Amino acid sequence: MASLTLKGLTKRFGRTTALSCVNLHVKDGEFCVLLGPSGCGKSTLLNIVAGLLPQDEGTVLLDSQPVDSLSPRDRDVAMVFQSYALYPHMTVAENLSFGLRMRGVPKATIRERVLETARLLGIEDLLEQKPSRLSGGEQQRVAMGRALVRRPRLFLLDEPLSNLDARLRDSVRLELKRLHRQIQGTIVYVTHDQVEAMTLGDKVVVMCDGKVHQVGSPETIYSQPVDTFVASFIGSPEMNLYKGRLIRKDGCPHFVGSGFSLKIEGVQLDLDGCEVEVGIRPEDIRIGQGVSVALQVKVEMTSYVGSEKYMHGRLGQESVTVRVPREADFRAGDIAPLSINPDRVHIFHEGRRI
Repeated sequence: MASLTLKGLTKRFGRTTALSCVNLHVKDGEFCVLLGPSGCGKSTLLNIVAGLLPQDEGTVLLDSQPVDSLSPRDRDVAMVFQSYALYPHMTVAENLSFGLRMRGVPKATIRERVLETARLLGIEDLLEQKPSRLSGGEQQRVAMGRALVRRPRLFLLDEPLSNLDARLRDSVRLELKRLHRQIQGTIVYVTHDQVEAMTLGDKVVVMCDGKVHQVGSPETIYSQPVDTFVASFIGSPEMNLYKGRLIRKDGCPHFVGSGFSLKIEGVQLDLDGCEVEVGIRPEDIRIGQGVSVALQVKVEMTSYVGSEKYMHGRLGQESVTVRVPREADFRAGDIAPLSINPDRVHIFHEGRRI
């Protein structure tokens, strides 16, 4: 396996800048997830690393050695596409062995690697089947196997689970995590699904408009977003974000929003009178619990998401979403008391975390 380093990677398509000075380091054996909305440059970056697209500026290094002048074949990376791209006229065994046969690997070695990979992925009984006879999950395993059997320096996965239904996607996601632990390979994985990113990644790279906004562990990305884009993009339901001003009253900073005021204790801020944004995640708001910050919300509706229940209402003139206990019984028009832990309040100035 190999480490991956990107230095100042820039790519333009006419007047559109798809990537803007991207810098990134992925350690040997690390599972790195590129996360962002469609069109943010994730797949473009992956294609440049694979050698399928040339960059306009910057360099790609594997194990600290530049590979910009090397062809895709000579970079020794394996890519798994969203469409799986299996050869329909070949059996599973032939699909798995195709890359090795093209490289002139001895037949005995090919047979050994194909069987080893098939056992690892649990597809030994499918080796004589053709792709048209396989389910979506089975085809995904074969596509993964075709990459694994080569034992490349780097795995590149471009939204490989997006064609699967939700239940199967959850199952395959766990299998992929276990597989990474077994092979200890270096993986760069592209997705727009934050659940995939937070579940799979050792490192998450949040991108938007061709730029990297934040790089960190899933825990850091979630609990300490560097800007309002990351704060609103990560989390489901998304973070409650409110624009307002900071004022000092009774010796403590207060956030004054549209129709409500929030006391922010234990925070030293030199931004009196400045416009800021305050962010509060739905799970960091409590209904009638504690008295650190007391507010009231007018209930509009409740919603159920599996084992969780959310209340949606109005806080002053703003909308608010709160995770509530499953047994909570709120009806439209109810007035409910809220409390917010000041330690869990996120404050942003000019879009950046402070």
